Amino acid sequence: MANNLQYVFVNMTKNGRTIREKLLALVRAPDYRPRDRDEIARALGLQGRDRVEVRKTLHELEHAGEIVRIRKNRYVLPSEADLVTGKLSIHQAGYGFLVPEKAGEPDIFIAAENTGTAMNGDRVVARISRDVPPRRAKVRAGQAAQHRSEGRVIRILERARDTIVGTLQQSRNFYYVVPDDPRLVHDVYVQVPPRAKLPKTPTRDDKVVVRLEAWESRHVNPEGEIIEVLGAATAPGIDMLSIIRKYDLPTAFPKSVLDEANRIPQSAEQKLIQGREDLRDQFIVTIDPDDARDFDDAINVEKIDNTGGWRLGVHIADVSAYVTPDSALDREARRRGNSVYLPDRVIPMLPERLSNGVCSLNPDVDRLTHSVLIEFDKNGRAKKAGFARSVIRSAKRLTYKEAYAILQAKRNGELSRRLHTAWELASLLRRKRFEQGSLDLDFPEVKVHVDADGKPTRLERVENDQSHQLIEEFMLAANEAVARELRHRSIATIYRVHEDPDPEKLGEYREFILSFGYKVGDLSHRKEVQRFLASISGKPEEQALKIGLLKSLKRARYAAQPLGHYGLAKANYLHFTSPIRRYADLVVHRTLAEHNLLRRSKIDIGQIESLADHISDTERNAAEAEIESVRLKKLQFFEQQLKERDPQVFRAAIMDVRNYGLVVELPDALVTGVVHVSTLSDDFYRFDAAQRRLLGRRTNRRFSVGDEIRVFVARVDTFKRQIDFAIADQGAKKRPRQR
Repeated sequence: MANNLQYVFVNMTKNGRTIREKLLALVRAPDYRPRDRDEIARALGLQGRDRVEVRKTLHELEHAGEIVRIRKNRYVLPSEADLVTGKLSIHQAGYGFLVPEKAGEPDIFIAAENTGTAMNGDRVVARISRDVPPRRAKVRAGQAAQHRSEGRVIRILERARDTIVGTLQQSRNFYYVVPDDPRLVHDVYVQVPPRAKLPKTPTRDDKVVVRLEAWESRHVNPEGEIIEVLGAATAPGIDMLSIIRKYDLPTAFPKSVLDEANRIPQSAEQKLIQGREDLRDQFIVTIDPDDARDFDDAINVEKIDNTGGWRLGVHIADVSAYVTPDSALDREARRRGNSVYLPDRVIPMLPERLSNGVCSLNPDVDRLTHSVLIEFDKNGRAKKAGFARSVIRSAKRLTYKEAYAILQAKRNGELSRRLHTAWELASLLRRKRFEQGSLDLDFPEVKVHVDADGKPTRLERVENDQSHQLIEEFMLAANEAVARELRHRSIATIYRVHEDPDPEKLGEYREFILSFGYKVGDLSHRKEVQRFLASISGKPEEQALKIGLLKSLKRARYAAQPLGHYGLAKANYLHFTSPIRRYADLVVHRTLAEHNLLRRSKIDIGQIESLADHISDTERNAAEAEIESVRLKKLQFFEQQLKERDPQVFRAAIMDVRNYGLVVELPDALVTGVVHVSTLSDDFYRFDAAQRRLLGRRTNRRFSVGDEIRVFVARVDTFKRQIDFAIADQGAKKRPRQR
């Protein structure tokens, strides 16, 4: 049989197929048997230098997860050996889940003893286990995860990180670092380097960055080398600096980038204005948060008297006029991918000279823009859209609070009249969007205000009110219009896609909904999802249930093809409206500008695919850093509550009931914590697993999912990112000592 295979593949060589293609065809053949490297080369009829290429290609395919290596260094398809390649997500308790790379495959449970030397986020190969240990089968019986496969990590393909951030500690005979990330469950042994190696010699309780060494055996702790001392763990700003290092976020711009930015004039030059659509006489405004410093979008709306429709103008800062392809500014912006917003600072994609200067649509100055001009009929249908490289002069800088106040008052003056006209259109577009299947996943966010030392001073709940909705609808309209135009013209660009959810994930989410007592049908039907979202509007558990739905959906990402946007119910969608802070938008601006100037795009589909993957990764990394930083500052805020003589009382909703207590969420702070059953001192409470509630033996008092209660802070653990509460109105036990 080997001779027949050799004959087939020799002919394929002559037909010009690559070694990669031939190798994959070999292992996918129905009669293929596991072979090692030399046997594969012989089967392909390859000799000499081609054998070196076989070795290289096998390594690449194994790294990509398309083939796996089994005993005796033989290669097969993953499915042939019960092997799965994916990303390992570890819980701080030690166990984990493997998220397969192949779309549609369910997660695989990895017990703590089966993770080997893999760490959270590593790309690994796991072997699926056919026999589940009885103790775990019993624990998992009756849970949604009971049908989930189990596995054991057998190989690490790629480490998620080669450095960790943590706190230096000292034992009697050695030093070790406790990682900041509780999902990294092993302490890292280190040697304190001599002073000559680092500007500052680290001491106990310093926050440090450690470069990890190869870790081969789970029976010993990993080891590493301290490469940076950030400072005392409790010093101001070190908490955020630790997160910056943990997520490898860029800080200072290279000198070449700053030099290039400094050469750009701070006003729009006449030579750049020439040939643009002059919109400086139009009444255009910006609406942004109170503390915003970069304004990249502006709007104007006019009523069309003879038709009853509207004319919408969305004007976006033309960053592409200043950041040219493959310049120092462009390369750095591409590397960063996006701006990152932490509670005490912004890490911008572009230097402030651009983001807060010549690219920012400040009032009363000329600015270069890309304008999308859309005409809507009286029913809110877009009749035509135009696109222009333009110049504007913003007439007014409004905050969301100012715009909301104007919309709540009667029409009075030109600004008020224009803003009310804009809301007429925006509210109509919003209603039509939901009628067409868009999901209402908007919910308030909580802004953490900090002082000069980074200490949290207050939490502010920011509602998604009319002023936010107005801007949101107009940006969505502009993004969709540009996506339609570029797709219609077959111009390669970067799309924003949100693929349909996995039915299994929706099924698990449905079980979660039912535990709250809601009646819900088949969530694979969009109308049923919409109906459910409408039914929870204004309820204490609304935010948690929406977050649960978001976790059940696929993550939105960037792609080279318009695969549709499930959440928005749009076939064509992209990001166009924030080029100051998102590189994807800058790429779209360039492709649209080339279309307007009748030029052929200089970027090909292969480059776009690679770029889309890169900025999807930078976006995900930035989002995780932002979420962790806000969570930490919230915990620090609640930690201060422990020092108050009269603790502040918060309203909370019970999200789940366990045998150890109540899982609650504070809707005004968007924080989740636990009320331990040990703090319920007014009675002895029994856990009713079937009804998921706690029952008081003497008082018959009940705590059930969905109940609203009032709580105060009992304990905060900033390391584990956990918070405990106690019920305020039933004589809870004294607060446990803070850890």
